[in-house]
Amino acid sequence: MPFRQVAPSDSEQTTKIPRPSAPRPLPTRMPPPRQGLLARLGDIPIKVVYLVAAIVATVLAVLLVFLVFSGDVPKQAQQDRPSQIATAPATPAPKPSAASIALPAVPESMKLATLPGKATATAGVIADSATGLTYPRFAKPWQARSYPPYSVAQRIGKVAIPYTVIASAMVPGNEAIKKPSKDADYRAIAARAVRWTMRTQYPAGATLAWTGSQKLAAGKGWLLGYKVTFTSGGAQHVAQALIAVVEVGKTKPAMLLASIPDPNKSHWPDLAVLAAGVRAL
Repeated sequence: MPFRQVAPSDSEQTTKIPRPSAPRPLPTRMPPPRQGLLARLGDIPIKVVYLVAAIVATVLAVLLVFLVFSGDVPKQAQQDRPSQIATAPATPAPKPSAASIALPAVPESMKLATLPGKATATAGVIADSATGLTYPRFAKPWQARSYPPYSVAQRIGKVAIPYTVIASAMVPGNEAIKKPSKDADYRAIAARAVRWTMRTQYPAGATLAWTGSQKLAAGKGWLLGYKVTFTSGGAQHVAQALIAVVEVGKTKPAMLLASIPDPNKSHWPDLAVLAAGVRAL
């Protein structure tokens, strides 16, 4: 039997699947970023926030300490605080120059005074090539070495005013010295050297009395002996001293200085040994 095509019924008709709706378009404009400091704080990491908070707390604590204890400073201490603009310190009074120190008139001739006691044993001679002088070298307790501004110096005890010293150097001072031609010239130069020692070797206010004024035992030059009275440590003291100015063939004479204060007065007789032994090389 021939096959007959039957038309489908309405229920058997194919159900149409609806098409999906088109996606919604994205907005063409982005929302504006958040404005202001408070809005930005939310973006800061929490560790940074803690660190800043700790620094602020420390500063506040320091300020609080100053505020609390500022009232504990005594009024007198507050008054003694220096002002912001400090005044210049007072200029110390200059030491008197050698030329300004007054000396008694120098005797034209006076034998060096003999001092009691026994001189220290000698341990040879000092040949000072820097000055052109030679003179006795004493044994202990004297100790010889270079002590600026001297070429050579023999000392006892500490290096402090008033000094116990025997030293050689050129005549002090930078001014030119006219070449001596007679005894009076050497005597005047020796007196100027004594003024220098009064300024540099003894406390201020020291006074002087001459104990000798004579030619050198050997060579050209002049020797002055003197006694210095001064106050040290609240007590009065005496030093015996001498200056020898010696012609050594240089632009100015050489000088031998010796000063022995009374704490070492057992060595006062050493001055006579120096006076007899000093000469040019």
